[in-house]
Amino acid sequence: MRKIVAATFLSLDGVMQAPGGPEEDRQGGFSHGGWTFHYWDEAMGGLMGKLFDEPFDLLLGRRTYEIFAAHWPYYGDEDPIAKAFNATTKYVATSSDAPLTWQNSVALHDVAADVARLKKQDGPKLLIQGSSVLIQTLLKHDLIDEIDLLVFPLVLGKGKRMFGEGAMPAALKLVDSKASSTGVVMSRYRREGEIRTGSFAQEEPSAAEIARREKFAAEG
Repeated sequence: MRKIVAATFLSLDGVMQAPGGPEEDRQGGFSHGGWTFHYWDEAMGGLMGKLFDEPFDLLLGRRTYEIFAAHWPYYGDEDPIAKAFNATTKYVATSSDAPLTWQNSVALHDVAADVARLKKQDGPKLLIQGSSVLIQTLLKHDLIDEIDLLVFPLVLGKGKRMFGEGAMPAALKLVDSKASSTGVVMSRYRREGEIRTGSFAQEEPSAAEIARREKFAAEG
C-alpha cells in the first residue's frame, strides 16, 4: 500500500491559493499571491527538506501541475527540490486530453478510482502539493492518509480553500507539531478512525432546553 500525503501551506482562514508568488494563481481575482515569502525560516526549510528526502511520487491537480511545469524544469538540477521533482513520476488529475509535457508525467482521468488503484500498488508515498480541487476530491473519498499543514499567522479573506463541504467526516491524530521563529505552526496529522461524539448537556434537559431544541428543529 502506498501512503498519500497532502503537504499544504494554509492561512488561518483555510486559504491555500498562490502561496509562492503574485503571478502563481490569480484565478477568482486573488491578489495576495506570495503570502508565505516573508515567513520562511530555517526550521521551515528543514521540515520541507525532510519531506522531500524520503522517496516520493508527486500527485497533482492540473493547475498546480502547470504552475510546477513552468517553473521546476527551468530551475536547474543543482537545486535539490528541482532535481527531485524533475526526476520523479508526476501523476496529474485532469479532464483534458492535452499532452503533459513535463517528463515522467502520467494523466489520471478518473481521479478517485485511479488514485485508489495507485494506493494499492507498491511504491513510494504519493505527495500532494497545492492542488485544492484534487485534495477536496480525495477527502470526499477518504483517500488521504496524512496531512502536513504549515499554518501561517494571517487571514486572507478569500481564495481557494483546502477543506470543502464534501469532505468525509474523519478523526485525525496529531503526531508532530512545532512552530517556526516567524509564527508558522507546522503540524502532521494522520487518519485515525471515525469521529466519536459525546455530550456535556444535562441528563435531564430543562424546559427551556427542550423549547430551544424544538425551535432549532423547526428552523431547520
